[in-house]
Amino acid sequence: MSNKAKRNAVSAVALAALLGATAGIGLDHAVPAANAATAPSGGYVDLVARVAPAVVTIEVEKAAPQAQLQTFQFPDGFPMEEFARRFGLPMPGYPQGPQGEAPRLKGVGTGFIVSQDGKIVTNAHVVDGADSVTVTLADGRSFDGKVLGADTASDIALVEIDGQNLPHVDFGSSDALKVGQPVVAMGNPFGLGQTVTSGIVSALGRDINSGPFDNFIQTDAAINKGNSGGPLFNEEGDVVGINTAILSPTGGSVGIGFAVPSDMAKSVVADLEKGGQVDRGFLGVQIGGVSEEVAAALGFDSPHGTMIVDVTADSPAAKAGLRKGDIVLAVDGQEVTGPRDLTRFIATDAPGTDVSLNVLRAGKSMDVSVTLGNRADRPA
Repeated sequence: MSNKAKRNAVSAVALAALLGATAGIGLDHAVPAANAATAPSGGYVDLVARVAPAVVTIEVEKAAPQAQLQTFQFPDGFPMEEFARRFGLPMPGYPQGPQGEAPRLKGVGTGFIVSQDGKIVTNAHVVDGADSVTVTLADGRSFDGKVLGADTASDIALVEIDGQNLPHVDFGSSDALKVGQPVVAMGNPFGLGQTVTSGIVSALGRDINSGPFDNFIQTDAAINKGNSGGPLFNEEGDVVGINTAILSPTGGSVGIGFAVPSDMAKSVVADLEKGGQVDRGFLGVQIGGVSEEVAAALGFDSPHGTMIVDVTADSPAAKAGLRKGDIVLAVDGQEVTGPRDLTRFIATDAPGTDVSLNVLRAGKSMDVSVTLGNRADRPA
């Protein structure tokens, strides 16, 4: 799959598996400080009863990649089946395609229903390359699923089933999350069936080098292979994250999981529902960090902002008058602490949006208005 190599750096076992990994997403408001890391005295019984019907199992089938069709030689007594299962390799028992075709592989992930007519959010890597998608609800009903669109850059996909009056959950605001706040993850780890775990928000804004828009919620709620695409809930039962990856030397949970924030996911899902693809803003610059030496020369207490290293000819940035050497300090009032912030802020806005950049040029602060183009997989 297209993002597999990136995720190998995060978990060589959990994310090398063909279709499984982890989960996360959502929140409306911050929990009061006095209760920030304390689960309700009665646990999460009421919350789970309310949201569990909207959490689904997603089973996919696809052809095995050619790279996995090699013949492996194992020493006598080697647990070949366990090795193959862990690394997503073909093994006895996997369904075979028609004569002459590649072996068939199956994978299991998680998703959650976001509309009563059957729109389901999951990870893009769960459904990547799938020839067939089967969605099983908590009540045991199964439906054929159709992938409406997938965005590999954010690892979010939208699947649809033919249903009416289905149970569904709502996105909350991940921007309101606080470190130490309780969260609940739901999914289908290792194909066991619907499973609930709880923990806290361990960190925010994590960059795990999986893509250009990394801004993960880190949690210690147990998530494992098969949880991928499942929801991360706040105490109100709103989805604040989509569980996506883990950091683990073994492939199992060691208390470090990552979820795509709901505030990023909401706009991606809306684009996928509208047209099956995500259009992102394009500025047209090459960027770099601000060094300690430059920060000191400018009188900064610490390095922050993003330096424009080059401006693409005839780009939105060039038309707006941005120059090589400009330092971008904010986008529409949002502070830019480094290059990744600028990339993420610009990509969050749709092409054609007017944005205001606060720029430092030759020691003088100025605001520059830019009408964004379409990113089309180009640099920030």
